[in-house]
Amino acid sequence: METITQLLDNKSFLKTLFDAIPCAILILDRDRRIHAANNFFVKAYGGPESEALMKRVGNVIQCVNALKTDEGCGFSEECSSCAIRNTALKAVAGDRIERKRANMEFFLEGRSQDLSLLISAAPFEHDGDRLAIVMFEDVTELNHLRKRLKTEQSFRGIIGQDPRMEELFETIRDVADVDVPVLIQGESGTGKELVAAAIHNEGPRAERLFVPVNCAALPEGLLESELFGHVKGAFTGAIRDKKGRFELADGGTLFLDEIGDLPKTVQVKLLRVLQEGIFERVGGEKSLSVNVRIISATNRDLAREVAKGHFRKDLYYRIRVVPITIPALRERRDDIPLLVNHFLQKESHAGSQVRGISPEALALMVEYSWPGNVRELQSALRFALLKARGGVIRLEHLPAELKEWQESRPSRGPRRKLDRKAVLDALVRAGGNKAKAARMLGVGRATLYRFLSEQPDIRSE
Repeated sequence: METITQLLDNKSFLKTLFDAIPCAILILDRDRRIHAANNFFVKAYGGPESEALMKRVGNVIQCVNALKTDEGCGFSEECSSCAIRNTALKAVAGDRIERKRANMEFFLEGRSQDLSLLISAAPFEHDGDRLAIVMFEDVTELNHLRKRLKTEQSFRGIIGQDPRMEELFETIRDVADVDVPVLIQGESGTGKELVAAAIHNEGPRAERLFVPVNCAALPEGLLESELFGHVKGAFTGAIRDKKGRFELADGGTLFLDEIGDLPKTVQVKLLRVLQEGIFERVGGEKSLSVNVRIISATNRDLAREVAKGHFRKDLYYRIRVVPITIPALRERRDDIPLLVNHFLQKESHAGSQVRGISPEALALMVEYSWPGNVRELQSALRFALLKARGGVIRLEHLPAELKEWQESRPSRGPRRKLDRKAVLDALVRAGGNKAKAARMLGVGRATLYRFLSEQPDIRSE
């Protein structure tokens, strides 16, 4: 009986497999000329395979940039940034599979069309020539569906429907496919690592490692070894060679949390890696190179740290090509009920007995300033669950700092009594925005939330 290995050596079987794969596959040389094309490519992008052979791919697929010059593919100014070209060339020059997601414009069926492509390329040798097997899949419709079907309340584990959070979700999608350094800024506890992980998981590096490093948690000497690795005997206790986080993250993403705490000596070495793409292990002489995306995060004002001379200006501009700011929880109070419900469901799935939260307790949580942000909110709910012993979480079950904060607040005078018709009218006029509706009604958000929790049949538009 023929083994699988023998079957794979059978040229007719490989040709059948080549043509059966339901996405476009090409074999290209360094000059982007087509040496082979499968049936899917021929049907989707061009005429008979014989007409495509030894032509540049951009000319065959009618790339709009190839149509801009008489010479065709490769001669337009935009061709230097072509995703198909660059992915294929990287594969030919290296020894690993390259992947990239890109938007391209083709002239198909008599009109210009914008397509989203997932492009993969692997090196391939034939008769001493280095070639690339290039596969690209049209994910345009999938991208549209993802945007249409995205949940209104969460994205990659990040909870929120405040307009600033929706803008954050869109920014994550936009920056995920662009392989540039990102600096995430926000107070402690806002979820900076969640945002970094979302950028990684939405992008073409998702199948590789996401490697986090807390720059504030390690002393200077240990941090340098943690980032760049060390060789045996580099220092006392270095009994063997050790890879650093840069090497572990090769092909993936390195997340530098609290980068504002990075010592000056390590800042210099990090800048060199970003500029030249090479480094040496501690105690080593051999230069190493890696392909790593850098995402940094800080709760400090790095611009102010630069002005004080605590952080290198050149490194600052290297890591903040795309700056992202996460709003504090007190700036998006309408998301607090969503977060409370999310964490209570999470605790319920983990085995805790959860019977809900009282309107008074939820109203206090909405009004509280949460200096520790989402992390503090989660801790407060865990504390309250223990105190409630499986019952409904009430005011007396909340942590002492929330109750003390409530008692210290100045009285706002008698509360206005709400009625169902006025609340419904305000919600309609506010477009479902509860904070805006509360202002129209002349009451605090806590009062409106308390009323709504007692009227479960009321639904904002």
